[in-house]
Amino acid sequence: MAKTTVAVLFGGRSSEHAISSATAGGVLGAIDRDRYAVIPVGITREGVFVLEQDDPSRFALDAQKLPEVVDNGTRVLWPMPGEGRELRVRRDDGTIESLGDVDVVLPILHGVHGEDGTMQGFLDILEIPYAGGGVLDSAMCMDKHFMKIALQAEGIAVAPWVTVRASQWASEPEAVRGRIDALGYPVFVKPARAGSSVGVSKAHDASELDEAMRVAFAEDDKVLVEVGMVGREIEVAVLEGRGGEATRTSLPGEIVLTTREFYDFEGKYLGGDGAEVVCPAQLTDDEIARIREVGARAFDAVDGRGLARVDVFLTDAGEVVVNELNTMPGFTPISMYPKCWIASGLSYADLIAELIELGLERAA
Repeated sequence: MAKTTVAVLFGGRSSEHAISSATAGGVLGAIDRDRYAVIPVGITREGVFVLEQDDPSRFALDAQKLPEVVDNGTRVLWPMPGEGRELRVRRDDGTIESLGDVDVVLPILHGVHGEDGTMQGFLDILEIPYAGGGVLDSAMCMDKHFMKIALQAEGIAVAPWVTVRASQWASEPEAVRGRIDALGYPVFVKPARAGSSVGVSKAHDASELDEAMRVAFAEDDKVLVEVGMVGREIEVAVLEGRGGEATRTSLPGEIVLTTREFYDFEGKYLGGDGAEVVCPAQLTDDEIARIREVGARAFDAVDGRGLARVDVFLTDAGEVVVNELNTMPGFTPISMYPKCWIASGLSYADLIAELIELGLERAA
């Protein structure tokens, strides 16, 4: 039986380049080589497509030296629309060779120019099947402002928030402060279109707002200021249903904070103390059922495709409040998304295969 050829696409131009590269290390090490032939395509921080080494150890996540895609002189050449699916590579000496036809692309890109619908649109134009989210759900969930609006329209609870543009903050700061004061402190200040907790700060009171806004605006010219929700931080992994069947959800997991104020970049990826990923979470059967239901409803509300991680707060009153959806969640072997599916009976390798097969099924 012929193997399915998968182009694993990683790296990218966003501030989450290193996390995407680390995810590639996990995927390259776990993908079923009996079923899939792999073409590792890296994207440098400058946006250049290069043929990378098929070596998982090259992209190990190390707090001392984060992995990255570097320009090795090669150039991956994509086909023109309507001209098939052959990938070619131009070597640094100018010679061009075929890499063969690609059956499906697995984009494990985070942030802008990858998780925001742009790469999905590029692949749609080339008529190459791909796994994961589509243009609409990727773009909507990348912009937390519009994601919240879509969820609210479906009657799904979200944390109260204020959206602030850089121009507003510069021209009418006191009016903006008044809107934020009305939310009540503490607040979380986050870029509207970034992930992996990059640019996120907690402002305990008005004196900390200026610095929090500065950090967030360094990432994006649109910022969300959200009420600091009090509750357990629960995450549920979601997969698109096969063959038109219902959306699937995993057992929920929980972020348990001890000494860390929130689940920041260091806590997520660099083994920082004070945060623990627990899956499955210790919840009642009723809580599990309601969280899974909200997760599926949220995925469907944004026309979800492929996968997503839905992050919620479970308040003391028992309300399930959606924080956000990630259409390409952290996917390293230690990340919550695969851990939740492993706890639900789906191995890391089988999860990768399921995403690939969903992409192929959608294109059939």
